[in-house]
Amino acid sequence: MAKDIKEYVAAFSTCARSKTSNHPPSGLLHPLSTPSRPWSHIAVVFVTGLPVSQGNTVILTVIDRFSKFVHFIPLPQLPTATETADALVHNVFRHHGLPSDIVSDRGPQFVSQVWKAFCTTLGATISLTSGYHPQSNRQAERVNQELEASLRCLVDRNSTDWSRYLVWAEYAHNTHPSSATGLSPLEAALGYPPPLFPSHELDLAVPSVQDHLKRCQDIWHLTKAALLGTKESNCRTANRRRVVGPTYQPGRRVWLSSRNIPIHATS
Repeated sequence: MAKDIKEYVAAFSTCARSKTSNHPPSGLLHPLSTPSRPWSHIAVVFVTGLPVSQGNTVILTVIDRFSKFVHFIPLPQLPTATETADALVHNVFRHHGLPSDIVSDRGPQFVSQVWKAFCTTLGATISLTSGYHPQSNRQAERVNQELEASLRCLVDRNSTDWSRYLVWAEYAHNTHPSSATGLSPLEAALGYPPPLFPSHELDLAVPSVQDHLKRCQDIWHLTKAALLGTKESNCRTANRRRVVGPTYQPGRRVWLSSRNIPIHATS
């Protein structure tokens, strides 16, 4: 009898429609794959709403998910898919090669047929974030927060000078150690920290190409191990407030929340 009552209450439509859920979010954290080398997996995002500076109002942020190396590309306006592809070719791909995967939001530039054809030609997969799960591209959003804070400190009073200082904000980020890897993006990507002054160049002298390649490989192994450790730590932290998602079978009827569905009918 207790089993029948439990099943009846669980299936009672009025309660199912009306009661407030107090369950933790279903589904454990599934982080993105960890790259094995610099610039094989990148993330892109825009900074908009900026005052006009030397004809530019938008910044295209491109981040290497392995080394955390960034490029800040000023643009006159929010670009089309073709203009976005052109900016990546001239500012990123010609320096670092073609990527294997590109993470972005679902802006019109990234859901267009032009962008899909462009990535297919490159042999790169497209990873689009969900509108209700922006944390998928969280590191790019975090870089934008740091960029905006840096520009506010550098620009001071004249807000139209931000494009002049963009290169220095980029250099500051790429020489600062990342909390995820423990290395600066430049060191993780190049295998050595760039000298700040000429007197430091002697400390970076490499006796042979083989030694330089070995140094790069050692740095990349350390970087990947650090990224895997950070991912594991983040998963443990996030999953404390989550539960394993339910398993659904084809044909099973379920209640669907309409909170994130833009319907015009009565609820």
